[in-house]
Amino acid sequence: QVQLVESGGGLVQAGGSLRLSCAASGLSASTYAMGWFRQAPGKDRETVAAISSSGSNTYYGDSVKGRFTISRDNVKNTVYLQMNSLNPEDTAIYYCALDLTYWRRNSYSTAAHDYDYWGQGTQVTVSS
Repeated sequence: QVQLVESGGGLVQAGGSLRLSCAASGLSASTYAMGWFRQAPGKDRETVAAISSSGSNTYYGDSVKGRFTISRDNVKNTVYLQMNSLNPEDTAIYYCALDLTYWRRNSYSTAAHDYDYWGQGTQVTVSS
């Protein structure tokens, strides 16, 4: 049974930082590309970042570029999202996801519908 469990969310002041973690179990996540998404109330789901299976290829959404960093530790089967210079517009539920498509493992997809497994989400709230 594949599970993705996010942690690290919370309340932070504008300008602060948080580090989200996504621990995978039930499979070797190192074989697959993974991504982080977020959804704020009343807004569409947004692709935040994505990373290839090896970690060599990454993607960032325009709204987080230069502030967020996605990384992975394939020994720990965990993907991270380091978030710096947070602002209130970053407030959302953050989800990690895993793409089972093997041929895409050396790149990534930015489309949520390409991801097969999702975590339960972790709330990030940035106060002004």
